[in-house]
Formats: sequence, C-alpha cells, structure tokens
Amino acid sequence: MGQKRSTEEGLRIVEEFEGSGLPRRQFCEQKNIPLTTLDYWRWKKNRATKPRLVEVAVNSKETALAFHVVLANRRRIEGAWNFREDDLARLIRVVEGA
Repeated sequence: MGQKRSTEEGLRIVEEFEGSGLPRRQFCEQKNIPLTTLDYWRWKKNRATKPRLVEVAVNSKETALAFHVVLANRRRIEGAWNFREDDLARLIRVVEGA
C-alpha cells in the first residue's frame, strides 16, 4: 500500500510540480512518487479553491421572480433583482465558470 501524506505535504508536492515546468510523468519519475499521487493532490487543491454555491434564505413575502435564466451548464439564475445589463452579464460569466 502507498505512503500516506499529510495535506501540507501533498500541497507542497503540487506547488513544487507547478513551479518545475516539467510534464507530470517526468516530475513524478524524478521525485519517485506515483503519478496518481500527484493527480490526487492536484484534484484536492483544485477542489478546495473552487467557489461553492451557498443557499440563501429570502425573508421577503414578495417572491415573484423578475427573471429566470438557464445557462448552458444547466445552472439556473433566478431573481427579483433589477440588474443593470453589465452586472447581469458578469453574474452569468461567474456562474457559468463555477
């Protein structure tokens, strides 16, 4: 069975890889670590840094929606807010990228 690594060690490996400029396989061969280990810690780092959606409770009795948008990634934006066009476009870009 493989060696257990702490989170700090795993993230250090990823940072070292990212700074090396080497392809994954070559980096792993030089450091004598399995390619799957590097991939796992890269996945963990990426997952930890991705923005997360949070549920928001609305305390207003008026819940009529002013708009409802379904994005290409199947996420939905609904709201009763009156966005300026550029603010809504920025919101859509952020949600599509999440």
